[in-house]
Amino acid sequence: MRGRTRGMALAAVTSIALVATACGGGGTASEPGASQPAGQAGGEITVAGCTPENPLIPGGTSETCGGDMIDAMTSKLIRYNTENAAPENDIAESIETEDNKLFTVKLKPYKFHDGTDVKAKNFVDAWNYTAYAPNGQAGSYFYAPVAGYADVQCPDTECKQKPKTKTMSGLKVVDDMSFTIQTSEPVSNLPVRLGYSAFAPLPDSFFADPKAFEEKPIGAGPFKLDTKSNTEFVFSKFPEFSGAKPANVDKLTFRIYQEPSAAYADAVAGSLDYIDDSNIPQDQFIGDAYQSDFPDRTSQREAGRITWVTFSPNDPQLKDKPDLRKAISRAIDRDLITKQIFNNTVTPATGWVSPVVDGYKAGTCGDSCTFDAAAAKAAFDAAGGYQGTLTMTYNADAPNKAYSEAVCNSIKNTLGIECTAVPTVDFATFNKKLDADEIKGIFRSAWQMDYPSIENFLVPIYAKGAFPPEGSNYSKYDNPEFTRLTNEAASAKTADEANALYQQAEALLATDFPTAPLWYPKTTSAWSERVTDVKVNAFGVLDFEAIKVK
Repeated sequence: MRGRTRGMALAAVTSIALVATACGGGGTASEPGASQPAGQAGGEITVAGCTPENPLIPGGTSETCGGDMIDAMTSKLIRYNTENAAPENDIAESIETEDNKLFTVKLKPYKFHDGTDVKAKNFVDAWNYTAYAPNGQAGSYFYAPVAGYADVQCPDTECKQKPKTKTMSGLKVVDDMSFTIQTSEPVSNLPVRLGYSAFAPLPDSFFADPKAFEEKPIGAGPFKLDTKSNTEFVFSKFPEFSGAKPANVDKLTFRIYQEPSAAYADAVAGSLDYIDDSNIPQDQFIGDAYQSDFPDRTSQREAGRITWVTFSPNDPQLKDKPDLRKAISRAIDRDLITKQIFNNTVTPATGWVSPVVDGYKAGTCGDSCTFDAAAAKAAFDAAGGYQGTLTMTYNADAPNKAYSEAVCNSIKNTLGIECTAVPTVDFATFNKKLDADEIKGIFRSAWQMDYPSIENFLVPIYAKGAFPPEGSNYSKYDNPEFTRLTNEAASAKTADEANALYQQAEALLATDFPTAPLWYPKTTSAWSERVTDVKVNAFGVLDFEAIKVK
């Protein structure tokens, strides 16, 4: 997703003990801002937001703009610890399995924002709705492991023929407070996945009138949506929230910005309480200039994020030419861009998996991610070159312009071809162009992990079943061996066995090269003098419940 996202306990267990994962850094990471004055409950804050691509339906959102809002307003079976991404029970009282195929889920008492109780059927109905292909939900692919998933998919790519059934055979309601999940094959990390937003429950009112729900989404989380417009989404604290981490502030507003510089200016002026690196102009990273605007009010931490360029599968000059794609990748001077554009707030990528997850292996990309002008030019010519202008498309409502132009300049100077960075107005428009197969050349791509697992950096992005709009495989990568290896990894009995298989699958990406890894971003944050207890989680997202007004 989100495109939103360490290790996990993989052995079969009787009662899932959701343990800490291997990820780096704490919630307030780097030292400016690490020590903050005490705050108090109440008050209101405003944070920088961006335009959601779709209505705020959990299963229909697969990008960060809507995902951050959905995370603020929903609760799932589990949540992830802010400090280390450890999975912890949330709505789930317990998740038990003997064989990693049949999972029994028992629920705690929770309420939706409309006052109705969260019941087992609210999970089962929501999951079946999301998985059912004709509903066109972006999160459908995440249900692929559930028995009967294939029966709710369309027989044809255009979905002109209806699926065999509307519900998955692997989901059964036991009683109001428990249900079972049956998977087709053992899935050792299934409980770890269940904190992702696509697994949130939906209230009965959603099924009674989905369109009304789009206008006023309802969750069971710490914040409820009050109003929304083109310029802001306003949430308030849910007084009947049942979770262990209620919100501290009474009101949370996401203000929508089309220009990062405008958000930055408002934050400097004190009329915006929180921004991250998606709203800090890149020239502010030079010499850490942004820190002078926010003295003792910044932080930086490693996060489950990666940025890459995708070679458009709709470009006939790039399709089926892995050697050409590798040559273009080798023409990108990652080290120079990292220093000059980002002031080392990102780390050059050497593979397709973030270093913060268990199973990361350095150097998978090999020479293809190492700048070498002479070798790149020789390989480029040997592969037949590229005729005309190569375009790199990016969304302009985040600070992507400078690095997109730098990538193009590096390619242009190294290979002797024209390369132009092409903006789209915002992330929603960018995603819609991708879904419509309208973009050629190369385009900016990024991923924020959905859940803390090496699998999340591979399967949702490169599996055949993850083609858009249901998934995030925008390169339309399709390798049966990749599928075999990732399926075996999902069934592995130990973390070491799973990681070894996932690493073999990642190595296939180094051969086929559907995308070119660029760098692993750190999450850099800054905030106003009004707030304290600012914590950023391992996904790179503000902990909306923890933040306080002084």
